[in-house]
Amino acid sequence: MNTARSLRAAGCALLTAASAVLAGCAVGPDFRAPPAPAGKAYDPQPIAAAAAPLAGGGQALSPTAPLPAEWWRPFHSPALDLLVAEALARNSDLAATRAALKAARESWLASKGVLLPSVDAGASTSRAKGTQYLAPALADNSFDYNLQTAQVTVGYTLDLFGANRRQVEQARAQYQAQRFEAEAARLTLINTVIATALTEASLHLQVAAQERIIELALAQRDIARRQQDQGEIAGAALMAQEGALAQARAALPPLRKQWTQARDALAYLTGRAPAEGPPASVDLAEVRLPRDLPLSLPAELVRQRPDLRAAEENLHAASAGVGIAIAARLPQITLSASGGGSSPGWASLLSGANSFWSLGAGVSQPLFAGGALLHKQRAAKATLDQARELYRSAVLAAFQNVGDTLHALQEDATALDAAEQARQAAQGQYEVACRQARLGEIPEMTRLAAEQALRQADQAEAAAAAQRLADTAALYQALGGGWQGADGAKAER
Repeated sequence: MNTARSLRAAGCALLTAASAVLAGCAVGPDFRAPPAPAGKAYDPQPIAAAAAPLAGGGQALSPTAPLPAEWWRPFHSPALDLLVAEALARNSDLAATRAALKAARESWLASKGVLLPSVDAGASTSRAKGTQYLAPALADNSFDYNLQTAQVTVGYTLDLFGANRRQVEQARAQYQAQRFEAEAARLTLINTVIATALTEASLHLQVAAQERIIELALAQRDIARRQQDQGEIAGAALMAQEGALAQARAALPPLRKQWTQARDALAYLTGRAPAEGPPASVDLAEVRLPRDLPLSLPAELVRQRPDLRAAEENLHAASAGVGIAIAARLPQITLSASGGGSSPGWASLLSGANSFWSLGAGVSQPLFAGGALLHKQRAAKATLDQARELYRSAVLAAFQNVGDTLHALQEDATALDAAEQARQAAQGQYEVACRQARLGEIPEMTRLAAEQALRQADQAEAAAAAQRLADTAALYQALGGGWQGADGAKAER
């Protein structure tokens, strides 16, 4: 029983020492989040606080507009909603990212073990025969004996300079970085699905329009052949129609290839094989253009974008690494205690006569390691400098991303407006040509040419509409995608 009391006293002493050290200092820099940017805009001509309309109309930017968690909903497309839901549920890359996040979290939780004493228990049994030329191992002078041993060992390294705490701090920062990277991967996946779906829808319309253009070119060629056979036109005119037909046919395979590749990409993004195809196809005419677009200030952007939060946590991890490297060059004090019993039989193992115990303490100080510890400390500081510059680069890249997207939306609105006007003009010309053809005022060849121009305008309008919708989705991602609302979880401690 003396052994049990000794172990309890030793354990209490170690726990008391651990508690005292946990409240102590930790060498190395204490991390402070980088200050928020002072800028108020992403362009030399800042957008006013009130809603600012984009060129071409239909959309306006407003700093007060909310950034929704499910930012694809404002497009009001059930097919788009289904594709995003399927991608989030079935995409293998996203699932792998989530698994990596779980591993990072468990590694962080495992690192906390260094803050507490270690306790180990062991038991052994052996059969031995001693020699008659040596004193017997047992008190009863027997040379043949069994020996049963059981003991508990408690050990703790005093964290005088915070090496263990810095290791936990670093592991937690690495987990948080992985968490934010997982959020960034989720946003990237959603935006990729939306952009690919819109591209597929646009290409589907362009393929259909090109097939109609080929039909019209074929009809023009046939008319030219009849006219040439009747001597109404020269052979050069027929050759021109043959060339136009060949050009129309040559334009179709690239469009079909892009369309099928977009469908295959949608299938992959939603966790399906190409043979299965995507779960839905978007009808471009049914997708609505979001009207009120959010526009966060730069100071808000650094907290909203998960990739910037990940870069900040990487900076935090590098800062903790400097403390770990410094602590490795300082003294370490270890405490240990063990106790148990050793007896020829299990029944008498815990009796007072068979018990043993020990208490110990030790200190170690690195004296010479060939300069390795010094260079590791310098390497940790260089890693911190690298992480600081990478964070700054990530912030600047994020600002560039938002600025580029805003400029793209301005130009997209202008391009779509021009494409719509061009289509309206082509539609008007085609309707006039149809009326004139019915009255015999113009030849059929002219009517066919007017319809060709209309189908080409359809292609340009479909491409411009898809681009504006895709860049609208890109703005939501560039601003952070409202992931805080979707996640809702605060950083774990």
